This record gives sequence, structure tokens and C-alpha cells, in this order.
Amino acid sequence: MYFAALLARTEDGWEASDTELDDVETLSDLADLAREASPDEDTVLVLIEQEDAWFGVVRVDGEDDPRIYVSDAAAAQRSAYGELLLTDELLGREPGADDGPDLDSLDLDGTEDGESEDDEEEGAATDAVPHSPVGDSEILDDLGISEKELRALDADDALNTIAEALGASEVLETVR
Repeated sequence: MYFAALLARTEDGWEASDTELDDVETLSDLADLAREASPDEDTVLVLIEQEDAWFGVVRVDGEDDPRIYVSDAAAAQRSAYGELLLTDELLGREPGADDGPDLDSLDLDGTEDGESEDDEEEGAATDAVPHSPVGDSEILDDLGISEKELRALDADDALNTIAEALGASEVLETVR
């Protein structure tokens, strides 16, 4: 089960909106969607989670390049939404390198067709991607969440913890 929301900082505080990622095909599309949520070019956070598996934060500040943090790269790679965030640059690969699974064969739960969850745990199809956080772990430092705190978050409650630290838990809960 996936959940995705946009948190846009405004002069009145944070505003949350549920977001549908079905039409988003690239990180650039996701950044454009975030920018549309804030006409004043304020900070927008895209929060994505796959229940108990991984979470990701994309931060867009105006026209700056998006900053990305993913809690578990290998788990996210098995997810269509996670693949949006896992750029070659983020994974430290040469552009165009194909070390991951064929996205067309992924099932909605993030597993490959015919692959059991036990096979995933043994590292099938994720050898090149670490079972660890990747990206900008200082993405939320100036908003009150340190690198250490971000890395310590559990996937099952991370978005709520982030929203609470930002003072946006009530607005996030309204779209959940």
C-alpha cells in the first residue's frame, strides 16, 4: 500500500494535499507537480511511503534541483514509485546502467512476477542496490530534523514523525 502527499510551506504554515503519482513518469514530472503546489516558490516536500518497507522525501525549493532521500534503496527499487526517486546519480551509477529489475515485470506489491517475498530478502534482483538509505540525509536539517534523526526513522511511522516535527501532523492527517 502506497501513500503520497505534498506538504507546501506557506506564510500561514504547511498545507497538505494528497497526490496521485500514476501520471508521474520521471523525477522531473514529480518536481513540476511539487512546484505547482507552491506558486510562491516556497519549499515543497513530497512524502512517499510503501507500508513498512521504505519511505522517501523529495524537497523542491523554487526552481532548484530536487533533493532526494530514500530510506532503503533496495526496497524502493522494487517499487514503481521508488524507481522515480532512484536516479543513476543518487545510486552512484553511470547514467543508463541497468542493474535493477525490469520495471514492467513488477507487481503492485513491489515484487517481481513469480518472485516470493523470501526471494527478495535473499537479495534477488537487488544485488547492485544497497539495503540502506541513499540521497541527501541533511534534506530536513533546516526544518528541525537532523541527519541522525532522519536515518533513525522507521518506515512504518516516518511520515507522521516528519510531519509532527514540522508542525504539520494535523494537515497531513487530513489527506491520509
